[in-house]
Amino acid sequence: MKKHYSSLLSTGFGKFASKPFSKPVQKFINNSYVKLMGLDMTEFDAPANYPTLNKLFTRSFITEKEVSKDESVMISPVDALVTDFGKISEGKAYQIKGMEYNIAELFGEYHEEATKAVEGGEFVNLYLSPKDYHRYHTPDTLNIKSLTHIPGKLYPVNFPLLRNKKDLFIENERVIIESTDKKGNTFVMVLVGALNVGKMVVTFEESINTNSDLREPKHYTYENLTLQKGELFGWFEMGSTILLFTQKDVYTPTLEINQKVKFTENIGRLN
Repeated sequence: MKKHYSSLLSTGFGKFASKPFSKPVQKFINNSYVKLMGLDMTEFDAPANYPTLNKLFTRSFITEKEVSKDESVMISPVDALVTDFGKISEGKAYQIKGMEYNIAELFGEYHEEATKAVEGGEFVNLYLSPKDYHRYHTPDTLNIKSLTHIPGKLYPVNFPLLRNKKDLFIENERVIIESTDKKGNTFVMVLVGALNVGKMVVTFEESINTNSDLREPKHYTYENLTLQKGELFGWFEMGSTILLFTQKDVYTPTLEINQKVKFTENIGRLN
C-alpha cells in the first residue's frame, strides 16, 4: 500500500525541518518561523540557538515548571487549545461539537476493556498549534499498562477539518497509552498525528517510529512503569492533538471550549 499524500508531504517537510543549515541561514529560518507563527519565546532559548527548525519545534523550557503537589488537581499535560470536552456516552466522544466518533474504533482492538471502563466518564481534546510548546507530560501520576501504535493518515487537525472531516482522529495515525491512576481507575491518553513532520516521540518506548512504513498496529505492554505527575514522556514534531479519557466520577473538568491552557495549569478536579 502506498503512503497517503499527507504522509509524503509530512516526510518531505520533516527532512527540511531536521536539516541543519549554515548559522546565518538557520538564524533566518528560525527567526522567520517565530515571527510568522507568533511564538512567545519568553520561557525558551533564543531562536538562533536552535540548530534546526525541528529543534525549535521541540524546544524545552529554560526553567523547569513547578507542578502542583495537590493530588486532587489534574494538570494540563501540554500548552494547547481546548477544542471540546464532555461526557462519554454510548461509546461516543466528539472531535468537535456535532462531530461524534466511536471510541472503540479510536482505541483499537487491544484496548477493548479500556473502552468499556471509560463509558460515562470524561473526554478532553487538547489541540497544539504549530506555535505551541510541543512536549507532552503526564496530567497525573499514572501507571502505564500498555501502548499501541496505530498507523494512519496525517490530515491536519485544525478547525476546518475537525468540523468537516468525519472520524478525523480515527483516520489519523495515533498512539494509544492505557494506564491507571493511584486508585486503579482507567486513564487513557491518545496522541494524534498531524500534517507536517508527522513524528510522535514516546520516551519510554523507543520502538515507536511514526510516519514510517508500518502498516499494522504494534502493541506493547509494561510492568512497574510509573510516570509522575508532570513528567515528560515525549513530544510532537509539529502541532497535533492529545485526547484524554477517564472513568466515570474520576475527574470533573473546569474548562471552557476554546480555552487556551498551559502545561501545569489546573484543568479539573480528581475526585
